[in-house]
Amino acid sequence: MDIRLKRAYEPPGADDGHRVLVDRIWPRGLTRAELAIDRWCRELAPSAALRRWYGHDPARFEEFRRRYADELRAHPDALDALRRRAEDGRLTLVFAARDAEHSNARVLADLLEHRRPGTGRA
Repeated sequence: MDIRLKRAYEPPGADDGHRVLVDRIWPRGLTRAELAIDRWCRELAPSAALRRWYGHDPARFEEFRRRYADELRAHPDALDALRRRAEDGRLTLVFAARDAEHSNARVLADLLEHRRPGTGRA
């Protein structure tokens, strides 16, 4: 499985494969053509309440990871679809946060790579 993370503000690359925006809000200042996504999975983004609570504070990341994984489990079909896409070829999760290692995209990628197929559970 080849899952990559890429900031929305980085130019799309020919080797990105299937590009999926995983934020609830469209990245500020970018057009659809500039972002060059194949799909927008708003339903897999953290809830507004969780996003506000987290505030991209690395000290809260482990708790954010746990809470966000709980939210993601409510969308097993969407997770399965992304996982199948990743198994078919490169999948690039596109996100707007500055810190890739403490982002929702990192949590989602980890969950996709380690989830038992067809169960909707980590």
